[in-house]
Amino acid sequence: MWIELLKEALRILEFRSWIYKEGRSRRLWILETTAPFLSVGFDASHLVGCPEGIDYVRGYFDAEGGMPRRSEARLYLQLTQKDRSNLESVRDILESEDIRCGRIHNPSVRVDPEYWRFFVRAESHGRFMSTVGSWHPRKRKQIETRMKI
Repeated sequence: MWIELLKEALRILEFRSWIYKEGRSRRLWILETTAPFLSVGFDASHLVGCPEGIDYVRGYFDAEGGMPRRSEARLYLQLTQKDRSNLESVRDILESEDIRCGRIHNPSVRVDPEYWRFFVRAESHGRFMSTVGSWHPRKRKQIETRMKI
């Protein structure tokens, strides 16, 4: 399970974490941790232009990013979040690495006025996949298929 990889990485970094299943009939597992850099309130703006910024974006994409499940579907890469300022930091990190992004916008104010997203521009898909990539098993496999690795 990829979430166990995250737990082990946090242990190596000397942060406590634990995994539990949410609900009896759901196939949803939760990882909680004491790592402050994974806190909702974490300010990632200082990671712009730093190598650690790419690692942060990779984790962000694994948790809050999207791409088509079917390899024959038109490729899109998007990141979403309710915390707009946090999402702006993620976008700034990508832009500092010459990965071009669309504007941050709310796709449906009526459904959820606090839901924000942006996409990686098509001309930067290859750079995103080779620079950021993914550790999530499904997304990693999709990226490898798209890049023909």
